[in-house]
Amino acid sequence: MHFSPRALVGYFTSAKFLLYLGHALSTWGDRMWHFAVSVFLVELYGNSLLLTAVYGLVVAGSVLLLGAIIGDWVDKNSRLKVAQTSLVVQNASVILCGIILMIIFLFKTQLLTLYHGWLLTMCYILVITIANIANLASTATAITIQRDWIVVVAGEDRSKLADMNATIRRIDQLTNILAPMAVGQIMTFGSPMIGCGFISGWNLMSMCVEYLLLWKVYQKTPTLALKCSKVEESELKQLNVKKENDMKPAEGVQLIVEKDVTGFEPQQEKEVGCAARIAEPFITFRDGWVAYYNQPVFLAGMGLAFLYMTVLGFDCITTGYAYTQGLSGSVLSLLMGASAITGIMGTVAFTWLRRKCGLIRTGLISGIAQFSCLVLCAISVFMPGSPLDLTVSPFADISARLFENEPLPTIASPGGEPEVAFATGMPNLLNGSATPANTDPEMSPEPVPLISVSLLFAGVIAARVGLWSFDLTVTQLLQENVAESERGIINGVQNSMNYLLDLLHFIMVILAPNPEAFGLLVLISVSFVAMGHIMYFRFAQKSLGKQLFACCTPDSGAVSDSSLPGFYFRYRP
Repeated sequence: MHFSPRALVGYFTSAKFLLYLGHALSTWGDRMWHFAVSVFLVELYGNSLLLTAVYGLVVAGSVLLLGAIIGDWVDKNSRLKVAQTSLVVQNASVILCGIILMIIFLFKTQLLTLYHGWLLTMCYILVITIANIANLASTATAITIQRDWIVVVAGEDRSKLADMNATIRRIDQLTNILAPMAVGQIMTFGSPMIGCGFISGWNLMSMCVEYLLLWKVYQKTPTLALKCSKVEESELKQLNVKKENDMKPAEGVQLIVEKDVTGFEPQQEKEVGCAARIAEPFITFRDGWVAYYNQPVFLAGMGLAFLYMTVLGFDCITTGYAYTQGLSGSVLSLLMGASAITGIMGTVAFTWLRRKCGLIRTGLISGIAQFSCLVLCAISVFMPGSPLDLTVSPFADISARLFENEPLPTIASPGGEPEVAFATGMPNLLNGSATPANTDPEMSPEPVPLISVSLLFAGVIAARVGLWSFDLTVTQLLQENVAESERGIINGVQNSMNYLLDLLHFIMVILAPNPEAFGLLVLISVSFVAMGHIMYFRFAQKSLGKQLFACCTPDSGAVSDSSLPGFYFRYRP
């Protein structure tokens, strides 16, 4: 296809491309920070995971409790104000965190001696608190840009919305791999302090560019300045129901007429007492969850949340298990690259399937594809090389040593200094050995068969195609079916649900941390994925009714997805 220079210039200056560019800069900074802050906290606390665990718990708990409130704030304020405020707060928090971490790295010895180390402890608390604020602001940015702005920029064109969602997710996949690699190289060949300085400088520069890009997108899309209030939307919805039969199918216009949110003035402002102000966040929290439950896409959203209750991903848990099975870091990096490629394939599959079969059926096909691949993971539990042994107590070794007041065993490092071995059989990652810690180093252990771990990662990597296609399906269902005045709060609750199930999966690992129980965690994960897709199947059954398994021809004009109640778009034949 031939592109004229004018067409290229038009594309690179369009609101769509500027939105992509801003999201790429924002995501790159986020991924660098999330990777680096965990490494910094481990480095600061003497190679202990305590601060990292506390940080993860605080982040998950904050989004779980405040997701609805953040979403409500997004709904009640103008789009530009929300986007700019969350952008500035997010980047300013990261910059401040980077400066504090640089001070700690420079003066850690002096801080440790002041006030018996309490000043250093306060610095740790301050870093975790500010980093949590940055994450909450990042959540607000994601809700307003990826769940609201993108819908307005796409207009009434569902195909354009699907393409934009897929492109946004491809950007996420690429930055998720490349950004940690980039900052990791800087920290490896430089120092943690140089890494802090680089991230702070990047966020300062990125904040200015992103701010300008947001303003340009806002100028190029006049409808972003229009926002419908809840009362107006309810009235317009009733009016649209009455006029829907009189509207010609070829008109294909958006049913909601947006008005400037600033132009809406309540008839009478009541004085709010102190008790009412205190109770307001709790009422917002309750109303948000109630509204989420009453959404027509509730089961679809719950189905997506259940996919977070899994160890079948490339996180620290699965990576640690892979080390116990003899996989090296280089092999794991290759597997992560393959996972990113299949994830991008999933975004391509989503746009193709949605065009051919409609949005709801795309979710069904994606769910079946993902679950079919994860069956390989379930089979791997019972294959040769699997350490599954439920007779081993998860805390047997640790509790025995604690009660006997004996120190954990040590093994010699290449430099001659002793290093603590993992009581659960995890490898000594500091010296790169894949030998289990409870094995005599003078004895040559029998090699672990790789059939089990190979099937496990084959299933995980292949399932990414269905996973990301399903994720995009539910994302677009939320975009299309949630009323404009509730987009923020509903997506805030959806984020809370995702974090809740993610938190439960970490609790599950804490209760069964040894490699012998990892197979059980795999089976539980596959079961939760199955339950999530069953919920989506029930949602699809309600939405499509008898036409659930009907074939859809590409030239039929509109798919029966439009029968779903609550849609605010009409198909253009």
